[in-house]
Amino acid sequence: MPIKIPDQLPAREVLVREGVSVMDERTALRQDIRPLQIALLNLMPNKIRTETQFARLIGASPLQVELTLVRIGNHRAKNTPEEHLIAFYQTWEEIAARKFDGFIVTGAPVELLSFENVTYWDELSRIFDWTTTNVHSSFFICWGAMAAAWHFHRIPKHTLEKKAFGVFRHRNNAPASPYLAGFSDDFAIPVSRWTEVRSADIPSGSGLEVLMESEATGPCLLTEATGNRLYMFNHIEYDSTSLKEEYDRDVAAGVPIEVPHEYYPEDDPARRPLNRWRSHAHLLFGNWINRVYQTTPYALEEIGAAPQPAMP
Repeated sequence: MPIKIPDQLPAREVLVREGVSVMDERTALRQDIRPLQIALLNLMPNKIRTETQFARLIGASPLQVELTLVRIGNHRAKNTPEEHLIAFYQTWEEIAARKFDGFIVTGAPVELLSFENVTYWDELSRIFDWTTTNVHSSFFICWGAMAAAWHFHRIPKHTLEKKAFGVFRHRNNAPASPYLAGFSDDFAIPVSRWTEVRSADIPSGSGLEVLMESEATGPCLLTEATGNRLYMFNHIEYDSTSLKEEYDRDVAAGVPIEVPHEYYPEDDPARRPLNRWRSHAHLLFGNWINRVYQTTPYALEEIGAAPQPAMP
């Protein structure tokens, strides 16, 4: 089944060109099926780029998924046209009465600020609390994962001496986990951050399990049965050229930056980078959507009516 997104969303043209099956709204209305309701709280500055990245991964599922784009209500985006936000996004207050099978929170370029100094921290904290009653499974990405780990477990983030930047090998700690079905023993994932979380800070008895980690960059993916939460501290959703664009931007601005680790062939920025994580990105999101489908109530209104069943 295809992904259902607004007919005029810019991501539609990109996804169709890539061969992702996209359903128009008229066709979706004719089908007698309940699509999975997944929302994307997009905190990234280039919202059009980010919504395309996640729609690509969600749309690869054989299940029908309806994607709702959400933004912070009291924060003004600087890098996305206001017309785009008005046309395709809803504020969290506008969707707060709804229930969702899955809810994704992206990263944000605020990682060097303390959480409480982020201008929208109060609203984001309310959203985190709201997910415990209105969402069957939450998936937090990069800074969004660090923020959720701090909110729910007071796990701190630590500033790095230099940016963790590049494509790093990661270890599969839990081959039997349904989230890692089909994963290799080790695999590459893009990393781009100035901060990190550390395994030593994960509270004993928290119920958090480290599914993926890297010797170089630490924990990558945590799972938590409570709330069916996933915490992904890296950018597995990145396009092939995302790190290149970050590198070129910093070079042009005169910002000290190293060539991304194991990204360019022979570490030569003049050569075309190779995407070595695409298949595992699709696997992870496909596995997550499959677990959501198998465990979420058929009636959306039942989400939060009783303690949420853990996704085994």
